[in-house]
Amino acid sequence: MQIDAVQGDITTQDVDAIVNAANSGLLGGGGVDGAIHSAAGPSLLAACRELRRTTLPDGLPVGEAVATPGFRLPARWVIHTVGPNRHRGQTDPALLASCFATSLEVAAQIGATSVAFPAVSAGVYGWAVQDVAQIAVDAVRASSAQVDLVRFVLFSAAALGVFEAALS
Repeated sequence: MQIDAVQGDITTQDVDAIVNAANSGLLGGGGVDGAIHSAAGPSLLAACRELRRTTLPDGLPVGEAVATPGFRLPARWVIHTVGPNRHRGQTDPALLASCFATSLEVAAQIGATSVAFPAVSAGVYGWAVQDVAQIAVDAVRASSAQVDLVRFVLFSAAALGVFEAALS
């Protein structure tokens, strides 16, 4: 598995699947979640509403992942995962690692061989980007999912530097 990190916009990545740092309601939000919903168009929200109506009536639990089509995105799939929120006392690194591992398992199940991740739980969910980078890189390296490329797509140069350090 090739692992790299770039600075950019996750919604423009030419990969099979992008990972959405979603909230448990799956109905859009701010940050990465809002950007992905905006770029994918209203069909993404409709697909998420259908998941809530059928298989996830209580929402997506922290650390788990589910896929929807990518609709207007270059990526064929969006894999939604809910990161732990430190502000709500969700401080277990295993929950954060599960976001990355479970997303890769879902990617393999849907046939995605290239996946782009944001810095799940960094920022508004209160996790330090240094912690997210190390946990993410370790979880991806430990994964046995059959994925050829994992790309971390970071919004800022500072976050990119932290992820590059974790990868070295």
